[in-house]
Amino acid sequence: MDEDKINEIEKMGQVKLDKGKIYLVSIIGEIEGHENLAQNVKTTKYEHILPVLAAVEDDADIDGVLIILQTSGGDVDAGLAIAEMIAGMSKPTVSLVLGGSHSIGVPLAVSADYSYIVETGTMIIHPVRMNGMIIGAPQTFEYFKKIQARITSFIEKHSNVEPGMIDRMMVSKNEFTRDLGTILIGREAVECGLIDEVGTISSAINKIYELCKKNV
Repeated sequence: MDEDKINEIEKMGQVKLDKGKIYLVSIIGEIEGHENLAQNVKTTKYEHILPVLAAVEDDADIDGVLIILQTSGGDVDAGLAIAEMIAGMSKPTVSLVLGGSHSIGVPLAVSADYSYIVETGTMIIHPVRMNGMIIGAPQTFEYFKKIQARITSFIEKHSNVEPGMIDRMMVSKNEFTRDLGTILIGREAVECGLIDEVGTISSAINKIYELCKKNV
C-alpha cells in the first residue's frame, strides 16, 4: 500500500480499493452533528462524509461504494443525511455491519443496495432521545413523534421489515433493564428483514463487484 493511501486512511478513514473501482467508506464511533464532541471520543463527521459521497457519485473512475459500520449511533439529522445520500446514489452500494450499528446507525446500514451483518454484529433499535433542556409540553411529544417517524419510515422503505415492526421494537420492554428497545444479533437482523444477509468482509466485497458488473 502506498504512502498516500495510508495517509488517506489515517486522516479520513476512507480509501479507494485497488482491485476494480470501489471506494471504501467507514462509519466509525459516534456520528457527530452540529456540535463537536469531546476529543477523546471517536467520531464520524458528517461534513467529511457528505462531500466524499458527492465526489464519489461524480467520479467516473469509481464504480461502487462499500460501507463498513461500527457505530454507536449519534446525531439523528447527521445520520439521516448520510443515509439519504447513500440511498440516493446511482452507483451500487453495499454495507457491512461489524461490531455494531446502533440507533441512527440502523438507517445507515439499510441505506445501501445490499446489506450484510457479521454473525456477532449487533443492531440496537430504541426510541429517539434528546440531550439538553426539554420543554414539558404536548408540542415536545409531537416533535419527538415526527423525528421517530422519519427514522422508521426510512428503515421500512429501505429494508424488508413488516410495517409497524420498527415501532414495536422501539418500545419493547423485554430486553433492557433500564431502557426501551430491542437488540438484534447477527442472524436475528436478517430473520426480521432488516438486513439482507449474514456475511463477512469477503462477502461484501464480492457482492459490490457483482453489482458493479450488473450496472455496466
